[in-house]
Amino acid sequence: MKPINPKEKLTRFSQHWHPHQIAVVNDMQVLLAKVKDEFVWHEHEEEDELFQVLKGTLLMQFEDRTETVKEGEMIVVPKGMRHCPKTENGEEVQIMLFEKLTTKHTGNVEDSLTVNDYPKI
Repeated sequence: MKPINPKEKLTRFSQHWHPHQIAVVNDMQVLLAKVKDEFVWHEHEEEDELFQVLKGTLLMQFEDRTETVKEGEMIVVPKGMRHCPKTENGEEVQIMLFEKLTTKHTGNVEDSLTVNDYPKI
């Protein structure tokens, strides 16, 4: 066991919307991602997702509203809730995600942004 420095890990990649796994806790994974512009509308039928904003401001779009998640804040997207994260004005946002190992990147949607295998860093 060694300490994990998320800020340092974020320097190891530049791709947007391509999570990297930094830890596993029981059946959960901890992911880091850099995001920019709009992602894909999707849902996860069996899994909740936790998004923590490490840098910047994330907009989490739901069908009936948009929640603003500021640096240092987090939001939990309940299973079965259709959502689409995005950023504004070309801002790159850095996030940490907590989700089950079985969670598919874009849920029930296949898209050019879908990642099927998260690199471990």
